[in-house]
Amino acid sequence: MISLDLNFNILTRDLSHYLENQVKVGLFGSGVGLSLVLGFSAAYTCYYLISVARKPQLVSGGKKFYQFLREQCPVVSETYYPTFWCWESRIQTLLRPFVTAKPGVVYRNELIKAADGGQISVDWFDNDESLSHPNPATRPTVLLLPGLTGTSRESYILHMVQQSRDLGYRCVVFNNRGVSGETLLTPRTYCAANTEDLEIVIEHVQRSCAAAPIMAAGVSMGGMMLANYLGRKGRETCLKGVVVFSAGWDVFECTASLEKPLDRFLFNSYLTSCLQASVHRPVLEKCYDIDHVMKARTIREFDERFTSIMFGYRTNEDYYHDASPVHKLKSVQVPMLCLNAADDVFSPSHGESHHQLISDGP
Repeated sequence: MISLDLNFNILTRDLSHYLENQVKVGLFGSGVGLSLVLGFSAAYTCYYLISVARKPQLVSGGKKFYQFLREQCPVVSETYYPTFWCWESRIQTLLRPFVTAKPGVVYRNELIKAADGGQISVDWFDNDESLSHPNPATRPTVLLLPGLTGTSRESYILHMVQQSRDLGYRCVVFNNRGVSGETLLTPRTYCAANTEDLEIVIEHVQRSCAAAPIMAAGVSMGGMMLANYLGRKGRETCLKGVVVFSAGWDVFECTASLEKPLDRFLFNSYLTSCLQASVHRPVLEKCYDIDHVMKARTIREFDERFTSIMFGYRTNEDYYHDASPVHKLKSVQVPMLCLNAADDVFSPSHGESHHQLISDGP
């Protein structure tokens, strides 16, 4: 473990060296200017090490899984040091599209027919060059679920595929209906509470890879859907283990956070427009008032006018209650590791303070 004193000394020493050798002119070249810069830098460094860098809070539903994580994943007990020059969550979110690279991944697309006549698009990365698992029949398979309007082309999904490739695993990405370019055949899309399409995909993957262990990882809404699925299925699932990133555990708290003035301006309106852009008018306008849906200005309004109606909820509050995984965590019967940032705008920490963040399977 790196000590606080050591970090402080190293950072202030490096800052001093840099400023003395690089800053030569103007205010910062004077003794007063240099002193101000050094003083501010030292204060910022001190604040960062004391208030920003933190150890994660590890909560477990059982001692067995807790001990496994402590022994096999030491990072869960190590201090986390966010990016020194950009640690605030909103700024990180805004900058991410501009600084994140997209690894090259070649998928094999497959369309799966659903019972209602619709189709579900999944993208396979077979990893036939795997050295650690050369037999495709037994090659471990990871099912990936993107976020709200995400697809297999999102940078975070591509990085997860890349890491899985390095481990020798096979990946399959579950794309929600109507978001990855496939034709929407029926007047139905998706929501966090409904897991019917996910069940179809999991059963299909199991049939295709009958001898291979199957795991899953979900991000944001994909994590919510995955957690809701496990809560409903209990032991009746083929998944051996699950990781959930940045899920919204209590949808009421999530929407309230996104409706705060700054967050509404920065994120809510943009996400609402993304949801509206995924609406396939020719198929859906026969069943829903799409003009009214397109006038929504927040995610809550969009769900009130579209999502909750599509999936038969009496009210939007009923939908939000059913979509919140917090109510189903105690029913999860496979190991599930859930990772959330304490300053996540989309899933505020006070909305998850009363739930079990790690589920221990049988």
